[in-house]
Amino acid sequence: LKDQFDNLDKHTQWGIDFLEKYAKFVKERIEIEQNYAKQLRNLVKKYCPKRSPKDEEPRFTSCIAFFNILNELNDYAGQREVVAEEMGHRVYGELMRYSHDLKTERKMHLQEGRKAQQYLDMCWKQMDNSKKKFERECREAEKAQQSYERLDNDTNATKADVEKAKQQLNLRTHMADENKNEYAAQLQNFNGEQHKHYYIVIPQIYKQLQEMDERRTIKLSECYKGFADSERKVIPIISKCLEGMILAAKSVDEHRDSQLVIDCFKSGFEPPGDFPFEDYSQNIYRTISDGTISTPKQEGMRIDSKTTVSKAKGKLWLFGKKPKPQSPPLTPTSLYTSSTPNGSQYPIFSIEPVHYCMSDIKTGKPRIPSFRSLKRGYFCLQGPALEDFSHLPPEQRRKKLQQRIDELNRELQKETDQKDALIKMKDVYEKNPQMGDPSSLQPKLTETMSNMDRLRMEIHKNEAWLSEVEGKVAARSDRRHSSDINHLVTQGRESPEGSYTDDANQEVRSPPQQHAHPNEFDDEFEDDDPLPAIGHCKAIYPFDGHNEGTLAMKEGEILYIIEEDKGDGWTRARRHNGEEGYVPTSYIDVTLEKNSKGA
Repeated sequence: LKDQFDNLDKHTQWGIDFLEKYAKFVKERIEIEQNYAKQLRNLVKKYCPKRSPKDEEPRFTSCIAFFNILNELNDYAGQREVVAEEMGHRVYGELMRYSHDLKTERKMHLQEGRKAQQYLDMCWKQMDNSKKKFERECREAEKAQQSYERLDNDTNATKADVEKAKQQLNLRTHMADENKNEYAAQLQNFNGEQHKHYYIVIPQIYKQLQEMDERRTIKLSECYKGFADSERKVIPIISKCLEGMILAAKSVDEHRDSQLVIDCFKSGFEPPGDFPFEDYSQNIYRTISDGTISTPKQEGMRIDSKTTVSKAKGKLWLFGKKPKPQSPPLTPTSLYTSSTPNGSQYPIFSIEPVHYCMSDIKTGKPRIPSFRSLKRGYFCLQGPALEDFSHLPPEQRRKKLQQRIDELNRELQKETDQKDALIKMKDVYEKNPQMGDPSSLQPKLTETMSNMDRLRMEIHKNEAWLSEVEGKVAARSDRRHSSDINHLVTQGRESPEGSYTDDANQEVRSPPQQHAHPNEFDDEFEDDDPLPAIGHCKAIYPFDGHNEGTLAMKEGEILYIIEEDKGDGWTRARRHNGEEGYVPTSYIDVTLEKNSKGA
């Protein structure tokens, strides 16, 4: 390759270009890894929950697993950043530094080769000039010799011309000899330099270029390996991230999630008891007081279904729609009382004939919903969050109170530890006055004792509320159990004659006795007709009813239901005096009438 200097120059330049091309490839791969890691972190940040310390959302296992997967994915993104950083320092940075050194070394070797070639070219020119000069002097000497011989043979030539020609011949011959010697010397010098150039200088330069190109190839091989090692180093950590995702998926427990839902929404109320048996045949088989055959059915016993006041059926006409004109007039005696064989009075409940009910359905005008019913959501949203959580159902109230007591106990423990530390520090100051003034700790100690007293009072107050809630829940459970027993006993108290015996334990809910006036003036300017009663309720807990539209009630008070709970936690009720409003559904025990619920 002694004569392939230019081709070797092109080859080394191609090697450097290829090195820079691979460095560009690594740079683009680093950018891809960085963008991938950035997008993964943004994805994790987008779906990570933004919770404040006060949030009390239920920790479902599926949610916890998803949050763990997000954390593992965030770690995975960090490993992609590690890959990019490793490639940047170990591969791309090394390639750029080596490329710069390689260009400098190549330039030096090529300059040395060009200098050697230039020196050889200069020696050849000197040799060629001496050769041409020697050749010219030889021709001049030949011409001088020919001129001398011609004059020497010419008889007419003078002796002076012959002598002059002889001197010119000697001069040219001498100059030819000198040029000959110079040419020989230059030729010998050129041959030596040429031998040195092709056998010493150029092979050494080519060897250096070869070593440089081989080092470039080795560096590429090392960078290829480093490129793969950067990825392989993080594979164990990435595998742990993937294993963490799998473990998170296996940690999902559907039964535990269901239990969390139950604990979160458990109200503590007992389910409603069985409906009592409703006997509509008591008017047919009622016996007379002296035990003889049954008396004929009185017309006065026919009562509108809207005006019955039984616990299990009928609407209260006093607070519902007015009776139709075709309904016969009723008397309070025939409506509410009847006589038993022993002469006692007790309430009776009768039903309207089927044809009258059908005619009432056909002729009754549809009621347009009142705007008052739209206030339900407003009352629910504006309900105050009381300090004792009395606005919550019993079970939820108990949980809230228990959580508050636990927090207060933790704060009390911190204050106690702080008090102990202050007392110890005060003792140290008293024993070693040079360390500090004991009186300087007294204000802080007094403040800590005050905080402890305040926390104890808060704990005592919340524990009293908690005991009240637990006692009411237990009492309500007992009342529910005894009520179920009373229902079972009441179902079997019908006498063979079709009448009912008087039972002091039987609870009778009846409205005050009122007279019906079919021709009562109907106010046409009212926004809608009064809502009929669809059942009744008993207040389990007292309710203040401070908000507009709500109805205050006392524990154990009986109210009439005129509108059911629509799912917002409020029920519309009415007192005996006609006052209406919304009460919390969780504060009352509701009993709906079967015959009027559909209406």
